[in-house]
Amino acid sequence: MPPAHEPVPSSAGRPSRPLAAALAAGTVLLDGGLSNQLEAQGCDLSDALWSARLLADGPGQIEAAHTAYVRAGAQVLITASYQASFEGFGRRGTGRAEAAALFARSVGLARRAAGAVQRDVWVAASVGPYGAVTADGAEYRGRYGLSVRELERFHRPRIEALAAAGPDVLALETVPDTDEAQALLRVAEECGLPVWLSYTVAGSQTRAGQPLEEAFGLAAGREGVVAVGVNCCDPADADRAVRTAAEVTGKPVVVYPNSGERWDAEGRGWTGGVTFEPGRVRGWQADGARLVGGCCRVGPATIAELAVLLRPPGAHGLEGGEGEPETE
Repeated sequence: MPPAHEPVPSSAGRPSRPLAAALAAGTVLLDGGLSNQLEAQGCDLSDALWSARLLADGPGQIEAAHTAYVRAGAQVLITASYQASFEGFGRRGTGRAEAAALFARSVGLARRAAGAVQRDVWVAASVGPYGAVTADGAEYRGRYGLSVRELERFHRPRIEALAAAGPDVLALETVPDTDEAQALLRVAEECGLPVWLSYTVAGSQTRAGQPLEEAFGLAAGREGVVAVGVNCCDPADADRAVRTAAEVTGKPVVVYPNSGERWDAEGRGWTGGVTFEPGRVRGWQADGARLVGGCCRVGPATIAELAVLLRPPGAHGLEGGEGEPETE
């Protein structure tokens, strides 16, 4: 199994400054949905590990997907570790040492893609919720029947494996409730890396039904949290959430909603129309968003549109970049 690629040099693709410094200076562009880009490349993601399976079976496809987003103008790449776990890899017969190497590979693949351009690109190690690993949609319900301490025990080895690989930031993302947010924040503080905390929401509540004021309040005053906000939600729900996150925490807001289409679990397909309009980014910025992008069904073409909208007046490319973002 690993390594399928030569080791990535420690300096390759490293940004020139911390992500927090970039957020203090302006808006930073995230990538879009990794799974939809992998599917566009012809990958089968029907396995319970979802995109994380390709860390073992098709790492080149993951690197190609990251590269597509870099070429579109993304300044942050989120790793393919969202649904990865030692337990999930173990069910495939992968030992802990090999599994740890796969976590590290997720960071290395993003770093390689980041190194392909002459501008700052940060690597965010994805730490998905417990519900993502169960592969039964529980991340959209929360309240797993586990205590905060039990959730800490589950997430600790995942976070430690990712932190050891040297990402620039941890993305604590698609978090459905405050219990899991508490567990993730506590464990992440042990590793010393900056993090962003991003909930999945419905209306003015977390998926588990807690008020967003309460949920975002968990990040207030935590120095290691560089941004707080929402992802994997309807674009309309993101609008209100951005304002709330900024008001409650005073921190830069992260926002990367879905396309607006809805997943039909029974029919195993997406339904409805796209409601993610790139122009929404202007309102998000006005309300405090500094880390913006897309989640499920938002691809490189939309990220390229966002890159143009975020470009400072008179500029001919992204900050620190060379030329126009590529969309192919």
